[in-house]
Order: sequence, then C-alpha cells, then structure tokens
Amino acid sequence: MMLPRWQGLKNPKRGVFWTRWDQTVAIVAATNLIWIIFDITYLPLRPFWLERNLYPMPSRRLAISMKWLPSPAIAYDQIKGIKPHGPTKEYIKNFKALDLALSDSVSSDAATNNILSKQILLSKELFKKEPFDSPERSATLRKLKRQMQVKSGRNSFLEASKYLLSEEYLSTSNWSEERLFWQRKILPLIQSNYKRNIDSNGKPINLAWRIDIFFQSLFLFDILLRTLRLKSRLPGITLRDALLKRWIDLPLFLPFLRVFRLFPITERLSSSGLIQIEPLRAAISQAVVALLSRELFEIIILRALDSAQNAFRSPQLPERIRNLRSDQKFNSKQPSELIELLRLWLPILLTQVGPSMRPQLINLFGHALQRTMENNRIPTPLNGLKVIEQAESKFSSQLAERMIDKIIEISQRTGNQIAQKDPLMEELSIKTLNQFWEELALAMEKDPVLETSQSLIWALIEDLKRSSIRKLKDQGAVDELITELDGLNFSSIEDSSTPPA
Repeated sequence: MMLPRWQGLKNPKRGVFWTRWDQTVAIVAATNLIWIIFDITYLPLRPFWLERNLYPMPSRRLAISMKWLPSPAIAYDQIKGIKPHGPTKEYIKNFKALDLALSDSVSSDAATNNILSKQILLSKELFKKEPFDSPERSATLRKLKRQMQVKSGRNSFLEASKYLLSEEYLSTSNWSEERLFWQRKILPLIQSNYKRNIDSNGKPINLAWRIDIFFQSLFLFDILLRTLRLKSRLPGITLRDALLKRWIDLPLFLPFLRVFRLFPITERLSSSGLIQIEPLRAAISQAVVALLSRELFEIIILRALDSAQNAFRSPQLPERIRNLRSDQKFNSKQPSELIELLRLWLPILLTQVGPSMRPQLINLFGHALQRTMENNRIPTPLNGLKVIEQAESKFSSQLAERMIDKIIEISQRTGNQIAQKDPLMEELSIKTLNQFWEELALAMEKDPVLETSQSLIWALIEDLKRSSIRKLKDQGAVDELITELDGLNFSSIEDSSTPPA
C-alpha cells in the first residue's frame, strides 16, 4: 500500500521519562512564545488592557465587556518602565466629576460650569507639551484628532474640546449619548498616554529579560541534555557536531527577533508528539517543489547541453580525445577502467547472452541467407519450383545453424579466455585502445572533418535543447502536477482498503 511520506514516519523510541520531559519542555516553550507575543503587542494594545472592552464594530455602539480578563497593566507597566502621566490622570479624574455633575440633576449650574472650565484648561495642559511623542503613540494622536474633528467639525483638539464642552452645545444635546462618545472613543485614547523611564543609555526601560532569562536557562539545559543523549546514542559523533545538530534552537537565545522562536518551538511540539505539522510541511514543500521543479530541470538540462556543446566545439577536442589514452593518465600503471569494464562484460556477452539467443540468431541468419540465394540467378525452368524452394530453405537453415554454432563455440572460448588473467592480452588491448584514440584524434585534427563534425553536433544539441524545453512546457501546470501526485498518494490508499471482488 502506498502512503504519503508523512504517514510513514515513525517517532524514535524513547523512554517514558524522556517522552514526558520533551513534552514538558515543549509546553513551556509554547508558553514562552505566547508571552513573547504578549510582550511585543503590550504597548500597542495597552488601551485594551486598561479598559478591557472590545469594539468589534467601531461605527456602532456595540461593546463587548471583557472585564473577566485580569488586567496585567499595573504589574506589566513596571516591567516596561511605565508610570502614569500626571495631566492625563487629572484629566480623567475631572471627567468623572463632570459626568457625575451632568448626570445628577441636583448639581448646581455654577458647579457644573466650573468643572467644564477646568476640563477645558486640563485639555490645554494635556497638549501643552506633546504627550504622544513616541512613534507608537503618534498613531493614537492622529486617531484622537480624527475622532474629535468628525464629532465637532473643528480642526484642532483644543477647539473641538471647547465646542463639545461648552454650555451651548451641552444644553442642546443628550449627555448620555455624549458620555458614550467620550468614554468609548476619546478617554481610552487619552488614557493610553504614559511616561516611560529612561535607563543610563537613554533608552526606555524594558525589564522583560528578567522573565525571558528563566526560559532561556531551561532551553540551554534541555539542549545540553539532548546533546548528551545524542552522544550516548551515537558514540562516534563529537560533542561539537552533536551540539551543531541543534542549530534550529539558535533563536531561543537571541534577545532580538524573538518571533523567530516560532520555528524551534514548533519543531519541539512536533517532535514531542503534541501536534502534527508534517501534513502542513509536506503540503508546503510539495507546492514549492512543484513550482521549482520544472524551472530547475530546464536549467539543469540547458547547463548539461551547453557544456556538451562547448566541449564538442572546443578546438582542443582532438587533444581531449588523445588524453583518453592510458599513458596520459596520472597513474598509467593501473589498468584502464574501460579495459576492466570490457573484461567484466565481454565474458558475460560471449558465454551467457550469446548462447541463450541461439534460436533467434539461427532464424535471423537463415532468413538472410535465403534472401541472398533468392537474389542469385536461377534458370528460368527451375524458377518457382516448390522442390527448389524447399531445398533452398533447408540449405540456408542448416548453413545458418552450423555458422551460429561455430560462432557461439568460438565466442564461448574467447569469453573464457578473456575472463582469465592474461597480461599479454591486457597489454595488447591497451595498445589497441590507445592507438584507436590516437588515430581518432589525428582524423579529427583535419580541418574539414573537425569543423563539419563540430557544426553538426552543435546543431544536433541545439535542436535537442529546443525540443526538450518544449516538451517540458507542454507537460501541464503546477496544479496538475500536485493533483497527479495527490492521486498517486491517496487514491492508492482507498483502493487498497477495498478488498478485491
């Protein structure tokens, strides 16, 4: 039964302890990857962790409360060196007082007006020094200005705040709707503003390495264990080579590009048997190979044919033929590979293959002899007589049989002699072969022969290149190749599972 390669893979046999250890380390590695994603996205998603409300449709008032999620902002702000921004904190505190005053019908207009005036002053103070000065928060500032501009029709945040917090505007609007606008679209953006402490190098403080050092220590210990396990399983391998086989774990120790840990962590999850990624890897590699196979094969064919063209067109072609002589080799005392090959195959051809083809050879030679006798002139009165034709057929058959038997007998003797070590025959064979290459080189050195042969061979290979590339391009698209491969892999499984009728 034919199976896809990934279904035929078998996990190496390991003890129960090592299996559980590998699975535990793989789970810890997956936890490390989840933490890395959280750490990278914490600053952009800090407004969500502060508010813990999800707005799937920003144009609607629908909000999904996720207060059940614990807020990591208080603890993780310390790791990122974040401390509250004073004007922002005062701005949000005064807005809560404003919300309480406008929602309470008992509050006096004077007190409400004082809170509104203070809120406008806090808006000026909030933007007096550019609070959203970091690259992460510049997008938040643009979004904040856009929201205020759409709501009020004013260009700047301060003018929009004066308009939206003015008595004239609030007297003609419903505060419950206005409160939703501020709480959902404005305050989360302002609340995301923060100050970040700077270290001695002038860079923002980031203490995430204190968490990552635990994972890196565990990974280092596990890699050393895997190296020793491989060394015990393969005593011939050195510790350096065994350690280099874990090259895929290198991203686990890099303080930068931590997202690349996805690859070694995925490999650990797969090798421990917690997940199966081999079907996905096989599908991806199949698609990549199918895309590259035709182009790669075309390049290989063209490179081989171009090399053959250049070799045949080279003016040193006779010299290269002459170099095939055994006395031109580095170690001429050793017998030629071609002589050894002939000594190996000639006895097989003469003693085994030839005698086994005796009936076919007799029929072939008999038919050839009969055709030869038919071409000879026979007197007209005797031409066409059945007796003459039978005599010709019998004579040619007997003659062919005797000739083939004699040839086979000679070939068997020759093959047995060739199979035996004969220094004189080896010397004569080498001299004959050397003379053959020498005479061929001398014949090729004649200008008409060399130029004509090179032109003909060049044209022949050029036609072969065109026809080969044309056939490759006519073999179908990549999707058809993948479909054909899937048919070979999977249809055979279904066919083999069905018992024959």
